[in-house]
Amino acid sequence: MKIRFGLFLLYSVLIVALGAVAAGAGAWYWAMQRAVPMNADRVDYLVEPGSSLHSVARAMNEAGIQIDNRAFVALARFSKLDRQIKAGAYEAKKGDTAWQLLERMAQGDMTLTRLTLVEGWTYRQIRDALRADSNVRQTLDGVSDEELLQRLGAEQSHPEGLFYPDTYVFTPGTSDYDILRRAYHAQMQQLEKLWADREADLPLSSPYEALILASIVEKETGHSADRARVAGVFINRLRIRMPLQTDPTVIYGMGDAYTGRIRKRDLQTDTPWNTYTRGGLPPTPIASSGLASLHAVLHPEKHKYLYFVSRGDGTSEFSETLVAHNRAVAKYILGRR
Repeated sequence: MKIRFGLFLLYSVLIVALGAVAAGAGAWYWAMQRAVPMNADRVDYLVEPGSSLHSVARAMNEAGIQIDNRAFVALARFSKLDRQIKAGAYEAKKGDTAWQLLERMAQGDMTLTRLTLVEGWTYRQIRDALRADSNVRQTLDGVSDEELLQRLGAEQSHPEGLFYPDTYVFTPGTSDYDILRRAYHAQMQQLEKLWADREADLPLSSPYEALILASIVEKETGHSADRARVAGVFINRLRIRMPLQTDPTVIYGMGDAYTGRIRKRDLQTDTPWNTYTRGGLPPTPIASSGLASLHAVLHPEKHKYLYFVSRGDGTSEFSETLVAHNRAVAKYILGRR
């Protein structure tokens, strides 16, 4: 009887051991070898900040990644990666195993996207671009410009021109505020660096005035080789207190009233930005300035030009006198020879 009982006990232990081995092998295969079923070749999903393991698994399933909730939670806890999972946007690829997905989240290997803020865009265009991008989380609806500037720690009272035009790379789900915060600090850093290295004796009393003038240069020329020369024209005018008389400032002051054409009455209608009716610089920038325009304003070309007119091909004709300028206008604008 004792021998039979001993054999039975041995067989029982062997069966349990084999069962454990089989279970372990099955778990290993599920985690390390078996591709997780997905409803597409690539599936994007978002891990929200503070998500539990069950919430992560649920988000994956809702996105189209058919992962076993309890098995995923057990794998994360057994591997001790459960507390390393980072919030953010991720991409699952066909053929990924449960372990690869878990490891990717633990390493924070997130997907990235990008948004370009274009040189010469107005603040309104920047906000419109942020609203139109489905990868940007909207948090500023109902937030006033004044409140936004306070949150940014800005000294300025108007948001125009304060955001550096560049391509910003970010994880989907990044907030509109975070992108604007990056663009604001980038603009302030560029401005501070360039202002410290500016030419001597410029008729500009502050970095903000340089930003205002740079925005005008940005809108006045699409030909990069002309930027420093155009900046020199405006610097010359400021030196002798001659009105800047630049159409982009008039257009900005018109706001929604501008429909693509400036009339004589528009030039005569006073607004804070009308540089035909008011001397000096307008009170704020009129657009976002790129690095080249900022550099041009702080290192303008030295010359005696006081006038310029577009040739119609992106370049400009420069003149020292009003008589020569009127001839250039007749040639390039009125079509006379």
